[in-house]
Amino acid sequence: MRTEHGFPRVSIIILNWNGWKDTIECLESLYRITYSNYDVIVVDNGSKDDSVQKIKEYAEGKIKVNSKFFDYNPNNKPIKVFEVSEDDARRGKFNRPLYEKFDVDRRMILIKNKDNYGFTGGNNIGIKFALSVLNPEYVLLLNNDTVVDRNFLRNLLEDMPKKKNRIGIVSPKVLKYHNPSIIDSTGHIFNGIMIIDRGKNEIDVGQYDNKNLVLGAIAAAALYKKDMILQIGLFDETFETNYEDAEYSWRANKFGWLGIYIPTSVVYHKRGATINKTTETVLKISKNYWRNSIIAIFRYAPVFSKIVIILPRSFILIRAFLMSLLTGNSTSLDAILQSLYETVSRLKYDYRRVKYL
Repeated sequence: MRTEHGFPRVSIIILNWNGWKDTIECLESLYRITYSNYDVIVVDNGSKDDSVQKIKEYAEGKIKVNSKFFDYNPNNKPIKVFEVSEDDARRGKFNRPLYEKFDVDRRMILIKNKDNYGFTGGNNIGIKFALSVLNPEYVLLLNNDTVVDRNFLRNLLEDMPKKKNRIGIVSPKVLKYHNPSIIDSTGHIFNGIMIIDRGKNEIDVGQYDNKNLVLGAIAAAALYKKDMILQIGLFDETFETNYEDAEYSWRANKFGWLGIYIPTSVVYHKRGATINKTTETVLKISKNYWRNSIIAIFRYAPVFSKIVIILPRSFILIRAFLMSLLTGNSTSLDAILQSLYETVSRLKYDYRRVKYL
């Protein structure tokens, strides 16, 4: 499981949905890293475009990648693509002996899901496959709209504390892709009310250049320890997308796991670049965030935080409800009512589950 250099094996999972252009830029940055013991697993989440074909063409060296962060390297092509159906991925069916014959920068696993299972469902398929087939010490989630620094993974692991500890989540410094002087996240923290991305939208002037403990990491770039995943489980698929990583960080903390922030590891994030920004999608994202954050807060936050957060959000919901009635916006009204119904239903389920455990 370790190379001759003693580097722990890391399975890197990238979820793609109709976003092959961002995905191949992310892949090209990955195949340039200085780390020597990793797997690249692309999970295509039922894309309706030609993402699967384009990713394979990139691996064959037929598509050149342009990026402001690096020059394209034609010398590491072709990359051997191991295609895996969703059914085989779920069963853990894979020719690992053949896979291991290829160098780490000349191989890729491409899981082809039948449908779009959302962020949580798609990543869970990749995580379960990695743990059952490849047995890594760590699983690294990367959004497909990220680009990594060459030393990001080496620094992420080398700068971790060496003594035995309960660190289960590792966060790099995540900067804005389009403006790298602006911070996207330096890890999850609890601000007394809810979980937030520390430093988000601040100018990076070195204020977060010290390694320290955090609650967790944004799932756009998060390293998870295998032992932690096996204890606390996978992502909650009822969350689908939005606040799912915060819930996971909170859950890990409740099980006694810690997060750490490593500032020498740098990732650049476009954030939402591949989201289809239709009115329906925006409403769904807003609904999911409202519902998921409320559920996570009720699960894990102190009583004071529950009171502080629920009152203003109730007023916001009532205001949005009234505005939808006055303007006759039935789409918004339906989204609000559905969000309220799903939130109450989920809270009732959580209460019964905890009560009868």
